[in-house]
Amino acid sequence: MFDKKDIRRNEYQLTRGQAKCGYDWWWHSFTGKNEITGEEKAFFIEFFLCNPSTGDEEPIFGQLKENKEKGIKPSYLMVKVGAWGEDHAQLHRFFGWNKIKIHKKALYSIEADNCYISETETKGSVKVSKDDVENHPEYMSDVGSMEWNLKIEKIIPFNVGYGASKLFRYLQLFEMFWHVEGMKTLYEGEVIYNHKKYIITKENSYGYADKNWGKNFTSPWVWLSSNNLESKITGKKLENSVFDIGGGRPKIGFISLPRKLLSAFYYEGQCFEFNFSKFWTNTRTKFNGYETEDKIIWYVEQKTWKNKVIVNVECLKKDMLLFNYEAPTGEKRHTRLWNGGNGTGTIKLYHNGKLIDEIIAKNIGCEYGEFDAIQPYRKK
Repeated sequence: MFDKKDIRRNEYQLTRGQAKCGYDWWWHSFTGKNEITGEEKAFFIEFFLCNPSTGDEEPIFGQLKENKEKGIKPSYLMVKVGAWGEDHAQLHRFFGWNKIKIHKKALYSIEADNCYISETETKGSVKVSKDDVENHPEYMSDVGSMEWNLKIEKIIPFNVGYGASKLFRYLQLFEMFWHVEGMKTLYEGEVIYNHKKYIITKENSYGYADKNWGKNFTSPWVWLSSNNLESKITGKKLENSVFDIGGGRPKIGFISLPRKLLSAFYYEGQCFEFNFSKFWTNTRTKFNGYETEDKIIWYVEQKTWKNKVIVNVECLKKDMLLFNYEAPTGEKRHTRLWNGGNGTGTIKLYHNGKLIDEIIAKNIGCEYGEFDAIQPYRKK
């Protein structure tokens, strides 16, 4: 079953070949409420490590013109934080490798100045001025500030199986690995975003925590997840349920596989998995992701011998961000990587041809992008 915790997969992974050309990040997303107005806002926090073997006292930026010309790869810790909604922003703070403290084995931790993350807590601050943005496009950042202090409790994992096993991690077979130690995670604490204070409580945080690592990014890049779920049939909130979908075009060595998605649906204690790497389940996938003028749309249909799921999700562009990353190679090929935390949608889950439930999903974490996508939008 996929609901097996494995904190060893959450360890630092940048060894051997991935130390020379590799990234390793820990992602957290959650929802809080404005202390005064009660307004909901979704936030994210990510610690992104890149190319330790070429590290120095100061961060090395791959997007600087002189570094591009010389073929110098990026090397740093990027603390990436921000919020979704109409006042959305992604804020980046960088550290050189000589200023980072890492506990590499389980239980992992990363610390740089006042920024800290581990399995059970995270805290820190990021502030980016208008002058920073104008004078340093290599920061790939918006203007704003965010401070946070949070406790983390990971409840339900999505263990993708042997694809991220100890042997595969050692061999570094995949170009991009994924492990979800907390597809349902409880957060508690506070965030101060652009001078407004938000309170995060366990019962309303709708939290998520995963990690990715490897030598490059996938295209297409797909992610959908939520644990704010309600049965359309009974009208009751599903307190012990969560779903998670991720993937794109896995690459093993120089071989790219056709579009593949990994999915887990934890429905009131029952596990429904759609995992192409478990070939004996005969998982088949239909997927479509696209832009309209004002939305990003996802459609996923997956089947195994016994189970089936149909997922429809949309998110308004005005609430989303075009995420900025540079790959360990120094390339920046994802120019339209849409990322959001306010998606909405429906899920139909079947077993042996019978509808188990139709589910309304809110606060959906969502992501979609393809390499070098230059068209402003396309219709279905």
